[in-house]
Amino acid sequence: MSRPDRGPLESPAGGGSMLFAMHEEDSGGLMPIGRFARLCRLSVKQLRNYDELGLLPPAHVDPDSGYRYYRPGQARTALSIGLLRSLDVPLTAIAEVLSGASPAEALARVRENLEAELARRRRALATLEHVLTDGLPKTQVSVVREPARRVVAVRDVAAGPEDVARATSGCAARLLAHGMVPLAGLFPLELGEQIPVTVTALAEGTQGPPPGTRPDVLPGGVFARAVHIGPYDQIGLTAHALLAWCAERGHQPPGPIREVYLSDPAVTPPEQLITHLLVRLEDG
Repeated sequence: MSRPDRGPLESPAGGGSMLFAMHEEDSGGLMPIGRFARLCRLSVKQLRNYDELGLLPPAHVDPDSGYRYYRPGQARTALSIGLLRSLDVPLTAIAEVLSGASPAEALARVRENLEAELARRRRALATLEHVLTDGLPKTQVSVVREPARRVVAVRDVAAGPEDVARATSGCAARLLAHGMVPLAGLFPLELGEQIPVTVTALAEGTQGPPPGTRPDVLPGGVFARAVHIGPYDQIGLTAHALLAWCAERGHQPPGPIREVYLSDPAVTPPEQLITHLLVRLEDG
């Protein structure tokens, strides 16, 4: 049976009726869901949802009509939920805050996520500004032959495109900790919810793969190559131009896109970083 939370027992805002007053009195001073929603600046739909999630169950549910009633003392909890939702705090974190188990820890995680999202938005804004200034990228592309290279590789899986930078940095750090350069990143052409990320370093001169790496071979062959000069978070612009060049000439690269990092970001300004982007056109 459905639970009708609106009906003839709920009076309009600013009005009242004898039937409504009698029903409220019979409920022991409890407020019907409609009045409680207005008091707490929430909708009836939100209150129903919070009840179903266990965040804010009503104080009483009429067994015949299914109508929900709330105590005035529940208003503080309801208003707190509304405040936290206005700050983009997820309901799961709100549940932790209301439970009192670890509210500071829950909110600290939310803050970290918001800061990461803000940083991503700033990078996107910087890229957009670049496009507004210079137009869509038309990077020069050359065709080169690359030999096969013996490398060691570190792999990770990114949880979507926004997580690729984290996964790449983590893989690179493990190789750099052993002084292994130059580095190359390998990324699939198709980006899904799970994106495999590989970072490699030349194996020449090493006595064996460092811990956490594995030997591998970067295949050689004929590649289309574009040179990216600028921040790593704008490499997508150059990748766009490289893939457009391939499509216009009927090439269907099997992937992955190879990024060869030729600059040391520790000592090179972001706008001067040099990265080669390559996609294979033919086997070697």
